[in-house]
Amino acid sequence: MDSVLVPTNDTQVREAIAWALSEKKPMTVNGAGSKALLGRPSNSETTMDLHDFTGVIDYQPSELVLTARPGTPISEIDSLIREQNQELAFEPPDLGPLFGVSPGRATLGGIIACNLSGSRRVKVGAARDHFLGMQAINGRGEAFKSGGKVVKNVTGYDLCKLIAGSYGTLAVLTEISVKVLPKAEKTRTVLVFGLHDKNAIEMLSDIMSTVHEPTALAHLPPTIGTLSAVDLVANVGKSVTAVRVEGPSPSVISRCEKLRKYLSKFGKTEELHSQRSKIFWKEITNVSPFVGKPEVAVWRIGVSSTEAAKLTERIASVCEAEWFYDCAGGLIWLATPDTEIPASDAIREAVKSIGAQATLFRAEANLRAAVPVFEPLPEPLHNLSTRVKRSFDPQGILNPGRLYPGL
Repeated sequence: MDSVLVPTNDTQVREAIAWALSEKKPMTVNGAGSKALLGRPSNSETTMDLHDFTGVIDYQPSELVLTARPGTPISEIDSLIREQNQELAFEPPDLGPLFGVSPGRATLGGIIACNLSGSRRVKVGAARDHFLGMQAINGRGEAFKSGGKVVKNVTGYDLCKLIAGSYGTLAVLTEISVKVLPKAEKTRTVLVFGLHDKNAIEMLSDIMSTVHEPTALAHLPPTIGTLSAVDLVANVGKSVTAVRVEGPSPSVISRCEKLRKYLSKFGKTEELHSQRSKIFWKEITNVSPFVGKPEVAVWRIGVSSTEAAKLTERIASVCEAEWFYDCAGGLIWLATPDTEIPASDAIREAVKSIGAQATLFRAEANLRAAVPVFEPLPEPLHNLSTRVKRSFDPQGILNPGRLYPGL
């Protein structure tokens, strides 16, 4: 019978790991379970569930720093810092619905452990770039800390960068400090309709380096655009290319006017204000076009924007697929109804040919067990990762095999 451990403080986390070591029982480490299906499937009979290990420990709006326990819901943090007109600028996604669970379950620990960010990443960086400090317990049962509660912190080894994106395979976070930033006074999104993928991405790449200072850039082919809850996107019947502009009101208004004038030579333009702009970018960040389609496998592909359209065209030539682009084409979300191994192999081969990186973000457990979920590591990097894992978790107690077999 599977056992579930539900610690509510760091002492109980340490005791749970010590018990697992003594019993030689590897364990799955979860927050609220919204991303439990992200990564290779677990065969552990024991689960450490951190959903009750919650609470904001410290929040200093003037210092732009918040410290909380790992199970603290992102929604709770958002509500607190919104009162001070601040936000988590890296836009943590709410991926629960994509994995078939209810929204609002994302936790701070889960977001940091998986290093998940939204569309503003092109402007402000990833979650790990906002991860200032931590306290954690490794697979030896040893408590350690790194970083601190200040924005400028360069003392010692920056273990925060290592832990972010390790998917709980190295240590269990017990306290997390993150940077918060003031919310923009005004947000608007300029749309242009009817561009082909290649032309849209070239245009977005050019805009990235202009004085328009975009904070998000995306392109949706016609079949994806129709799925949006935003009428100006869903009802146009054409591809939609979107550029978000944020900042002080006079600046945003001026930049949008200039941006629309520039984009008008490519096609008809429109503008999303406030709420509709917010809804649109939440859809992109939360991968909403593929929610409610459990029959498809979903891939997250990081690629040079110059190769993005070529890559999707190549994949579409070997298997049925649909996709959309975020981060000015540098990120492709791709879905294929063919969840068999041959389709996965074809995608891996196409990605490898141009030096991109792909993650099988959502799929049935049997497929995630049969094919690499994360980009296969070159031998030197695999050897290094193995040494790091053994250093933090020599007995393989924490989330064994979630990233790669044996790690």
